[in-house]
Amino acid sequence: MSELYSKQDTLALRRKHIGPSCKVFFAADPIKIVRAQRQYMFDEKGEQYLDCINNVAHVGHCHPEVVKAAQRQMELLNTNSRFLHDNVVEYAKRLSATLPDKLSVCYFTNSGSEANDLALRLARQFRGHQDVITLDHAYHGHLSSLIEISPYKFRKGKDVKKEFVHVAPAPDIYRGKYREDHADPASAYASEVKKIIDEAHNSGRKIAAFIAESMQSCGGQIIPPAGYFQKVAEYVHGAGGVFIADEVQYGGNPVSSAVGLAVLDVIENEDLQGNATRVGNYLTELLNKQKAKHTLIGDVRGVGLFIGIDLVKDHQKRTPATAEAQHIIYKMKEKRVLLSADGPHRNVLKIKPPMCFTEEDAKFMVDHLDGILTGLEEAIRDKTESVITENTPCRTKMSDEAHLESLSDGILDPKESPSRKRNGLCTDKHSLLSKRLKT
Repeated sequence: MSELYSKQDTLALRRKHIGPSCKVFFAADPIKIVRAQRQYMFDEKGEQYLDCINNVAHVGHCHPEVVKAAQRQMELLNTNSRFLHDNVVEYAKRLSATLPDKLSVCYFTNSGSEANDLALRLARQFRGHQDVITLDHAYHGHLSSLIEISPYKFRKGKDVKKEFVHVAPAPDIYRGKYREDHADPASAYASEVKKIIDEAHNSGRKIAAFIAESMQSCGGQIIPPAGYFQKVAEYVHGAGGVFIADEVQYGGNPVSSAVGLAVLDVIENEDLQGNATRVGNYLTELLNKQKAKHTLIGDVRGVGLFIGIDLVKDHQKRTPATAEAQHIIYKMKEKRVLLSADGPHRNVLKIKPPMCFTEEDAKFMVDHLDGILTGLEEAIRDKTESVITENTPCRTKMSDEAHLESLSDGILDPKESPSRKRNGLCTDKHSLLSKRLKT
């Protein structure tokens, strides 16, 4: 495929003309992707990568039926939604048929941010209330109205939490306030929302909405305990507010509606929801076997093909393995598998591929992950033995997992983890490795 520019020229032009806040994946060594097909992406050299990042491309990249639908409609008409057009109402009808009966009216917008902004306006118009409850680490869009209710963003910047914003704890049963050993974590986390509502009312404030992703992605692939949202909805409705489920859909012009209809057809005709369940269960099974094998894996969680791997340095303390996660995604890229890491500590490997992902893809990914984890853990063990030999007084002070926490920093490539921190135990000049681990 012909290119306008070499990779280096493309990178230089991006740095010159694209805002620096628009980040790229693998910033230390970006990939130039020139085409994609189904669950695979290809760089300018023709190298194939297994895409475990782009879940928004539900049916896979460049599905021929979706491409044909877009081409056919583009040849006829594309205009705004203020004219009558069959595609728009047909898409609204088909989409609402997949939802509960009461969710039968559509507003098509151009982005997820615009959709959430409109949802806030509708919620506040409903009863004149203003306050919003959001979950910690949530991300709902990049408009000003959404940065205000996105702790994932406003906690990182100079913005302060607005008075009308209330942050409830994320319903994380692995790392959160109420964990898997709690008798009823769903009720416990929902009671935190109820407490916020009561405190707001006592201060003379009124709740307009509770907003949440069905499964938090930027927050670290968090799967809420069963029954949590039902209990929260009950409390929020009782306070006169509405429940906003943050999801992403397509725009509402004739072409995007034709594309949306084609996507629905492909999902049905190829049973991609069933495939996501089957392959997701298989992938989760493979990953749980890796969890039993590798000390770095603290938790595997997910539904269907939306899966997170929580990496830890210490299983008891659940210390996040942030640098290790960054190391792994770069090593997986070298194996032609694209993953990302996120969560409050950037230690959760995110798996969210297109729905056409196969069992062969799952095994391919897990086999490479196994090899990288094995090499990383072997290097850490070797370094542990070296430190014990060279600094015997430390032998009684550190457990294996404490060694993992202190020694892994010296094994990882600095450019993969610029913010590494050591814990101060047995840190002499012999415990630092400057070479990148080869796996």
